[in-house]
Amino acid sequence: MNLPTTLPVVLIAEELAPAALAVLADDFEVRHVDGTDRPALLAALADADAVLIRSATQIDAEALAAGTKLAIVARAGVGLDNVDVPAATARGVMVVNAPTSNIVSAAEQAVALLLAVSRHTVPAASALKQGQWKRSKYTGVEIFEKTVGVVGLGRIGVLFAQRMAAFGVKLIAYDPYLQPARAAQLGIRLVGLDELLTESDFISIHLPKTPETVGLIGAKELAKTKKGVRIVNAARGGLIDEAALADALASGHVGGAGLDVFVKEPCTDSPLFAFENVVAVPHLGASTVEAQDKAGLAVAKSVKLALQGEFVPDAVNVQVGGVVHEEIRPLLPLAEKLGRVYTAVAGGVAANVVVEVRGDVAQHDVSVLQLAASKGLFADVVADQVTYVNAPLLAKERGVEITLATFEDSPEYQNLLTLRGALPDGRTVSVSGTLTAGPREVAKLTEIDGFDLDVPAEGNVIFFRYADRPGIVGAIGGLLGEAGVNIAGMQVARLSAGGDALMALAVDSPVHGDLLSSAATVVGAKTACTVDLTEA
Repeated sequence: MNLPTTLPVVLIAEELAPAALAVLADDFEVRHVDGTDRPALLAALADADAVLIRSATQIDAEALAAGTKLAIVARAGVGLDNVDVPAATARGVMVVNAPTSNIVSAAEQAVALLLAVSRHTVPAASALKQGQWKRSKYTGVEIFEKTVGVVGLGRIGVLFAQRMAAFGVKLIAYDPYLQPARAAQLGIRLVGLDELLTESDFISIHLPKTPETVGLIGAKELAKTKKGVRIVNAARGGLIDEAALADALASGHVGGAGLDVFVKEPCTDSPLFAFENVVAVPHLGASTVEAQDKAGLAVAKSVKLALQGEFVPDAVNVQVGGVVHEEIRPLLPLAEKLGRVYTAVAGGVAANVVVEVRGDVAQHDVSVLQLAASKGLFADVVADQVTYVNAPLLAKERGVEITLATFEDSPEYQNLLTLRGALPDGRTVSVSGTLTAGPREVAKLTEIDGFDLDVPAEGNVIFFRYADRPGIVGAIGGLLGEAGVNIAGMQVARLSAGGDALMALAVDSPVHGDLLSSAATVVGAKTACTVDLTEA
């Protein structure tokens, strides 16, 4: 008899490099489906914890609804046009891509197109293969000492410019978001768009596709360019007005164009294809063995991190990005546990919470700890899964303000996390915790509402707040013993003799509501709550 697998299911919807599959093979059940077969995809998503795609598979709201277990959608590429990121965020599904995997390939593709257009490489090769030797017809131009205009100095634009510099060209660039000093460091003169258009012999576009950049180079802009200018677009379709470009080519004002991208793709019929001085290829910028390997490996590693409960720094719909410092990473589970304890002790959702971070760790970027605490605050409040992705959205929907405060001094502990805030009824609640020194780094609770504690933040924990008096410890121990609940640890803290006391009990099994209510009655508790920290 075949037993059902207990491993998370990773669904591969498009072809990935073998090296990427190898990253996943040992820890997950890897399944394959044709992502373009919609019924098969939707059926396969039902059991999937993660899905890896490229550009042909659509992960929209319908697909996300079918994938009720989905924790992460990973696209082995740069763009996310085929993923409904807002819908994924609302469902708490992480979305990752591989933003740097193809930047070298894309930059090299732009260089290749520019060279091919300047030397008529494609039509000359085609004519020769048809038995025609036409050397004079295909006389090209040198790029040496010409002016090359780079529209957009992002990562790919910079790589393109660096490669063009080796040809001895004059480099100018338009990028309204780059400081002139940074451009000067790269050996590039920063200019306005109009100046770039009028000065450039060659223009290469390296911009993202946004409402502001669509149609950036239209008829009016093309009219400002030098006669005979050659234009390359290996970025995104629609940045150049294709109809206006066709008109400029027909008039002879534009001397040639190299196009890797189009407004609508696949594109197999365009007026631009009629021009011999247009080199048009089917979106090959990322189509290199190296880029595909890098993309597959990058997203496979992100999937592995996500399904193992680790923070994924390059998720596009997580509000904190970048590498998490190695001193901060162990504090992530603690911050989440404190969030769970806070909500349990408070007995509801707070109106506002400040996440305080004290100690040496505060010298680093600790904003991810605010995110982890937010995740914990809502983990036991909503029915849907709470993740790093949708925790900020849940806070916004419920009007909860969560802020961060850092202090490099920590008098009692090397590092201390505290969640401090107010409830809608005006009550204030605080919980604190730290990690023990040493290789194990055990998470423990150190304070709740001013009561000092030293309780491991793990397993099932019960809290009672009551008037301090004799006999309470024995009474609660007897009641839990009769119910078959073993006490693993117990601590009582009080502010003064005969005043309020706080009892914290670590137990080996969950305590159901009826038992908790009975125990609270025996104790005469002002408040009683239980929290399960085994999953945090």
